[in-house]
Amino acid sequence: MVKDNYILGVVVGLALPFVGFYGFYEWKFSVFSFSEFGDMLVQQKSVLSAMISVSLLLNAGALTYFFQKEKDKTAKGIFFTTCIYAITAIACKWFL
Repeated sequence: MVKDNYILGVVVGLALPFVGFYGFYEWKFSVFSFSEFGDMLVQQKSVLSAMISVSLLLNAGALTYFFQKEKDKTAKGIFFTTCIYAITAIACKWFL
């Protein structure tokens, strides 16, 4: 049984985008080394924006799952971290 608490939601919300990031790298850019991929993210903001968007899709799935299971505190933790990631993505797109 999955517990219903904010800390679990924050941990899940922080971890899933990294899984999505790695999946995006493997899916689209696995021919490059990881350091070359990092350089590409710095140089091409459109790739960074796409990577963040794909990464946050996992959070959307987890958020839906926990709301359906009526684990509202966990879902709120995931939502909080998703908002932080989204603000970071917007800041990267506008200011970098």
